[in-house]
Amino acid sequence: MRWVIPIDLCFLIFVGCASHPVINPHLPEAGKSRKGYALSVENVAPYMWYRKGISDKSEIGFRVGLPIYGTGIDYSRVVFHKENKWDLINLAWSLNPNYNIDATYYKFKTNKADNGYLKSRWIGFRGMIIQNGITNNSSNRLGLLMGFQSNPRWGVEFGYFHDPASLPIKQLFNPKYDPSSPDNPPRFADKPMKDSATGFPSEFSRLTGLSLSIFFDIDAPKKKNDKK
Repeated sequence: MRWVIPIDLCFLIFVGCASHPVINPHLPEAGKSRKGYALSVENVAPYMWYRKGISDKSEIGFRVGLPIYGTGIDYSRVVFHKENKWDLINLAWSLNPNYNIDATYYKFKTNKADNGYLKSRWIGFRGMIIQNGITNNSSNRLGLLMGFQSNPRWGVEFGYFHDPASLPIKQLFNPKYDPSSPDNPPRFADKPMKDSATGFPSEFSRLTGLSLSIFFDIDAPKKKNDKK
């Protein structure tokens, strides 16, 4: 039984066929850079990320995946800021079996912890376009995401982005869904959930819309133990 969870996690990591940027949970600072790595269910392997502030309102990010999946570039721009709250628009391009372009509107809020660290939490509204997926078709998705970072070393973001033209919303939680079933409208018949050649989720699959990532900041200060 002890191997059930690791095996399931490995399976999830290797079935994902889309990827998304690691966002900065704090306001951009001109010239300030951050770097680290991320693990996600939508990418086939861990990837490295690097972000640098262009100004106090904008930031650029880069990702390099292994071997290449998860590689991408993104740009963030603050559009509203008041005290400990701000809104940000992020535009991203990612390289993976289902090449995707994202446009996300984020809303952030920070609170100071007892140790002085600014804990951050956020929600986002994302539009996701796959122009030429693994089966050479397109998919347009919309959805919500949520994230938090309660310490400087790591954070979490998760969400789901649905394509109503590929999967009936009432079938979202049906593991036995068959697009060719006579119970479904004919327009779904030519939208397979898997690529027949590789077995990977297609651009139409609900797994392609699933996002769950844990990101780590390797520049974060290490926790100090008090010495008596």
